[in-house]
Amino acid sequence: MKAAVITFPGSNCDRDLAVALEQAGAQVTRVWHKDDALPVGTDLVAVPGGFSYGDYLRCGAIAAHSPIAGPLRAHAQKGGYVLGICNGFQVLTELKLLPGALMRNQGLTFICRPVSMNVATVASDFTRGYGRGQQITIPVAHHDGNYQITQDDLARLRDQDRIAFTYAPSINGSVADIAGVLSENRRVLGMMPHPERAADPALGGSDGAPLFSALVGSLQNA
Repeated sequence: MKAAVITFPGSNCDRDLAVALEQAGAQVTRVWHKDDALPVGTDLVAVPGGFSYGDYLRCGAIAAHSPIAGPLRAHAQKGGYVLGICNGFQVLTELKLLPGALMRNQGLTFICRPVSMNVATVASDFTRGYGRGQQITIPVAHHDGNYQITQDDLARLRDQDRIAFTYAPSINGSVADIAGVLSENRRVLGMMPHPERAADPALGGSDGAPLFSALVGSLQNA
């Protein structure tokens, strides 16, 4: 299973994400945002957290126009898997690969701590390693993680079982406490918490590990 981890000028979780995928059994290639193609045979594109350049305009807005954005969008549109974490989630909403937008936290503060969240669905290759309703603890580190969506789109997410994770309790004002959402074909996941920071017991927790192991396992067996 081949994964490509994209690095933007301000990315700071790209190495962590690459390590988490490698520990789960993936073959990882690092991709620079100015590259105009993904490696041949890429199964998963992973967009890490950090600060993509131009965040002063709107988080992810400039990154969505990087040369790699076109191949990333094409990969998703062909049914390829995409994982966007934190700033990566913001980039995926700017690319319109996921609905909604990430705004400034309700309390106008940067939140950096482990938080509890519930697994809202197991009907995806990203979440199948958990139990539905299972409560897990994953670190967050964001200033603009307040997920907003129209009521019509929220109803659609619920009807299609596309809400992946919810905060328990609420931390940043996100509609319906949403912490992660899936695309219609369930092959694109955007989430604000950092599972790659909870993928090794030696680093303080392993609740993020099942996401990577389930995903890599599914793609290896596809």
